[in-house]
Amino acid sequence: MTLRNYLLATGTFAAGTSSQIIAGVLPDLAHEQNVSVATAGQLLTAFALTYAVSSPLLAAATGRWERRKLLVTAMMVMALGNALGAIAPNYATLFVARMITALGAAVYTPSATVVAAELNPPERRARAIATIFGGLTVAMVIGIPLSSLLAGPLGYRGVFGVVAALIAVAAVSVWLVVPQVAAPPPVGLRDRLAVAADRRVLAMLVVTLLISVAGLSVYTYLTPLLNDVAGVHGATVSLLLFAYGLGGVLGNSVGGLVTDRFGSRAPLIWALAGCAVTMALLPVVASVVVGAIVILVLWGMANWSINPPMQSRLVDLAPDTAGLVLAMNASAIYLGVGLSGVTGGLVIEFSGTPALGPVAAVIAVAALVVFVVATRPQSSFAGSTTQSGPGNTSPS
Repeated sequence: MTLRNYLLATGTFAAGTSSQIIAGVLPDLAHEQNVSVATAGQLLTAFALTYAVSSPLLAAATGRWERRKLLVTAMMVMALGNALGAIAPNYATLFVARMITALGAAVYTPSATVVAAELNPPERRARAIATIFGGLTVAMVIGIPLSSLLAGPLGYRGVFGVVAALIAVAAVSVWLVVPQVAAPPPVGLRDRLAVAADRRVLAMLVVTLLISVAGLSVYTYLTPLLNDVAGVHGATVSLLLFAYGLGGVLGNSVGGLVTDRFGSRAPLIWALAGCAVTMALLPVVASVVVGAIVILVLWGMANWSINPPMQSRLVDLAPDTAGLVLAMNASAIYLGVGLSGVTGGLVIEFSGTPALGPVAAVIAVAALVVFVVATRPQSSFAGSTTQSGPGNTSPS
């Protein structure tokens, strides 16, 4: 069972690496394609927006597919998109390649989460989900820096080719080890619309969107922020980014453990509050390197401990349409990716990089307020859904 979970996580690692690979090869790509760095950066936007728009649509379209077949197909689409990126003769073809890659990732991550929830017993479900999302944290800690390192000897085309080959190998492994998982019972259009209109679900999606905008508006501009407040550059910045990633890996694991033990509400409240506090303190505490390491580890832990309880809660709210609901949540995350760049840019333009943390903290507090109100006892949002697993309680 553990092996299956880790193999499923290879796909989310591939999706995470594929989504951010442009950041690691940006200078080389811009030079070879003869476009500005800003224009090359729009390939990130193409991926994010394609993911956000297509994820719920593809979840509905593939709702009756056997799950293992769906996962392997999604991985092969990711491999195809990266392979096309490796041989793309011009920027327009590369743009299309990024969109194809996003289509595969948009199907894979929500589907792998549902499969993990299906294959694991209720008392281990949140930890299994944490393993799946651990692939994203490992992509952040290892995949993106490694792509930047390989861009030197291999060029950006070589990096795309390596990623495509690794995804293909992972797809074969999933096919050989993960058992078949039947598609859930057919869900009618009326039921799908009812899920999309469920105020409890919508409240969770708003929380996801807000905290994504908050966290990513800081992380996107974290390097210039550290340059300004701590006066660090080069290898020291890389060390500090690694500290955040290490915190993310720890937080993701802890989030799964505490959710299995206590349910989703309390862990989410603490994680959202932790994000708000650490981002508010970031410009002050990070003024020295030791303080920066500590605050970035704590922020990474808080930020990445959100995913397991949030995913678990959404599965509980809509077990019969979990794939669709998780796809909608993934769309909210990637919509946050798109909005975070604009939000962070505006903050820097009008107030400077040190203001990023406090502004993001305000947005995180808004996410916390929405969550607390939506899940308070006898709230009109809360409903009566119960959490599964030992020691768990009602979402209220």
